[in-house]
Amino acid sequence: MAEASNEILRKMDDAGVTGVHWKVMFISGMGFFTDAYDLFIIGVVVALLKQEWHPSTLQVGLVTSTSLIASAIGALAFGRIADMFGRKRVYGYECLLLSAGALATAFSPSMLWLIIFRFLLGIGIGGDYPVSATIMSEYAGKCTRGMLISFVFAMQAAGLIFGPLIAVGLLATHVSHDWVWRILLAVGALPPLAVFRARRTIHETPRYLLAAGRQNEFEAASNSIFGVHTNPEKEPETAEAHGAFWEGFQRLISNRRLAIYLIGASAAWFLMDFAYYGNTVSSPLVLQAVSPKESLLTRTLVQLAIFAVAAAPGYFVAAYTIDKIGRKLIQALGFAVMAASFAAMALIPNIAHLVVPFLIIYGISYFFTEFGPNSTTFVYPAEIFPVEGRTTGHGIASAAGKVGAFVGVFLFPFLMDWHGLFAAESAAAIICVLGLVVTWPCSPKPKAKASKKSPKPDQNCGPLNSPSNPAPNVGAFAKID
Repeated sequence: MAEASNEILRKMDDAGVTGVHWKVMFISGMGFFTDAYDLFIIGVVVALLKQEWHPSTLQVGLVTSTSLIASAIGALAFGRIADMFGRKRVYGYECLLLSAGALATAFSPSMLWLIIFRFLLGIGIGGDYPVSATIMSEYAGKCTRGMLISFVFAMQAAGLIFGPLIAVGLLATHVSHDWVWRILLAVGALPPLAVFRARRTIHETPRYLLAAGRQNEFEAASNSIFGVHTNPEKEPETAEAHGAFWEGFQRLISNRRLAIYLIGASAAWFLMDFAYYGNTVSSPLVLQAVSPKESLLTRTLVQLAIFAVAAAPGYFVAAYTIDKIGRKLIQALGFAVMAASFAAMALIPNIAHLVVPFLIIYGISYFFTEFGPNSTTFVYPAEIFPVEGRTTGHGIASAAGKVGAFVGVFLFPFLMDWHGLFAAESAAAIICVLGLVVTWPCSPKPKAKASKKSPKPDQNCGPLNSPSNPAPNVGAFAKID
């Protein structure tokens, strides 16, 4: 039985991209479409609410950042539960939370209720991070794993473009601004709701089933990747599979190597999201500082152009190159160029009055964010932890990222009010330098060159349970050692 299981794993590892892989990628990516859509439109919503409800700076900070701190809670909770009971057991329910929260925000009667409903929305967004990333990771072959996980995250690009398109369309009409912001928020409920059924009917991942000792289901799930569909009888789960809720966190940090990886992944994600979310959510404020006389519609069109020309290509360049030049180099390069771009926006004299040079630098920062750490911080945790702790580890890392996003989004308006672009972009530049410092010593150095030759032991173009990777993917839920 062990030899048969190993043969199936080898077949999965060597597989190219099949229709099942693309299906998993699409339904997994819809949550990130919504995440990016909400990331952009909340800035437009806040700009409209300032005209309608005249919120304080504190209220603005809470509206834009509450969903982010809630995302950290969602990532930790769903991540651990998915390791305890299986990925499929919880998959899809985070979509319902996300949709319910998005729809509820559209009917908010006050700033207080808007903050409360965005907390619910954030729980759903956070829960999607570890589960979707891990499902794609555990379905993917060895030499396309980075690409497929990156493509899941690249669905953010569609959300970043779709959001401004909807906003521009509504702002160009004579619809009341009170209706505009409500419609913008309500639209975010549709994409995750559309894939709920598909998520509930997907197979549990083969690697999780094998690790849980459910052999028949493992074979059926792995065969489905190649178009062979069977309906095996559901097997009982081992008692070891569940464990205590806090046990999974303890087991990760008790292993020195995994603890270092966890610190590296979490710190890099925290720092990246501080700079990225702060700039993106507050992009209307940033562009207003550059062109204060332009309308919200014009600034939204500019942001759409930046996303389409600079940000979206960055995601796809990352997906194309990540299995060729490696995660670590991409992450380090991204942090370095982000730091240089933010420093230029902060320090070049009168940069706010040089519209075209400013927008070029702003666009470069977006390209290297998406090409760099915004993609790699999502991919890394889906690969470097063992199967019995993978969603737990990813949940911790993504929760750290969302805490960083919360801090960045909350502080950015205060920094802009204090000393404008100089204060805000200087802070972002310093944070990115710290990200570069953290990346080098605390991240593994996998390369993923796909070739006809057998991969070298130190290449990440190998099974998740390769000698170079501490992630055992076969056998029972043994202790991490």
